Amino acid sequence: MKPNLSWDEQVDLLVLRGLEVSDESACAAFLASNSYYRFSGYARYFQRAPHIGDDAFRSGTAFDEIRAIYEADETLRAILGRPLARVELVLRSHTARVIADDHGPRARFLEEDFYTDVGNGEPTVESCLRDIERSKERHILRYRTGAGSRSGLSALPIWSAIEAWSFGTLSKCIERGAQGALADAVATSLGVAKAGFAYRVRSLVYLRNRCAHHSRLWHHSVIDSGPTPNNVRVKAKRLAGQFEPRSVLDVIASLDDLLVRSTSAGPVLPELVQQCARHAVMWDGLTHPLNPTDHHV
Repeated sequence: MKPNLSWDEQVDLLVLRGLEVSDESACAAFLASNSYYRFSGYARYFQRAPHIGDDAFRSGTAFDEIRAIYEADETLRAILGRPLARVELVLRSHTARVIADDHGPRARFLEEDFYTDVGNGEPTVESCLRDIERSKERHILRYRTGAGSRSGLSALPIWSAIEAWSFGTLSKCIERGAQGALADAVATSLGVAKAGFAYRVRSLVYLRNRCAHHSRLWHHSVIDSGPTPNNVRVKAKRLAGQFEPRSVLDVIASLDDLLVRSTSAGPVLPELVQQCARHAVMWDGLTHPLNPTDHHV
């Protein structure tokens, strides 16, 4: 069992493992503000072989070097926040419009057979209803007829309901709605490729959630990676160089495509190249994510 260490003791442990710390008080203050556990997710890439218990740092590794990567990752999440929000809003708008135009603005989108569900997970309509019932917004509450009653929700319009859904629920609705046809219709409305569109949306939800929860993007391989269209990927690689399909940059290329085609916003990638590419260690961790086991010595 690992012992519970004070922040000063955590600094002592890092020094014992070979990390060069020029200002131990500043290091302790950083750990107090950010947590040793979160910092260790970055530090592992500078240790010899932590996956087999060798936590010694490679010779010459300095705390300030790891902190710089940590803060660059923090900046990246902040940069992505606004464009991800823009795309989420435009997806809400176009999804509501497509449902209202093709299926009517009320009731149908809250019927179980509107969705094609797979597996044993929560039915999509239940996810939609749960988010609606959780809302405290007046535009939702006016349709609530009493605790546990859903009878008034049949009059709830889609443009109101969709504002109560989480981004994850919206993604499920796009993927499974109208017996699978909703994703194609929303893609057409946005003017983007239909192939794999629902999975591209899922990857944006995944990236947004990592940013919202302050999770590491550097050296992170995206689990829910969407099939970024080849022409979009090729265009992004002309600007950013080579990157792997499950890298964060692949999702950002997909994000840029949606941004440029469906909003007035410009792409994100040029700013990231300017901000991050000059920092080789940071950039390598974004373009070619590795597990700590891939680089041990």
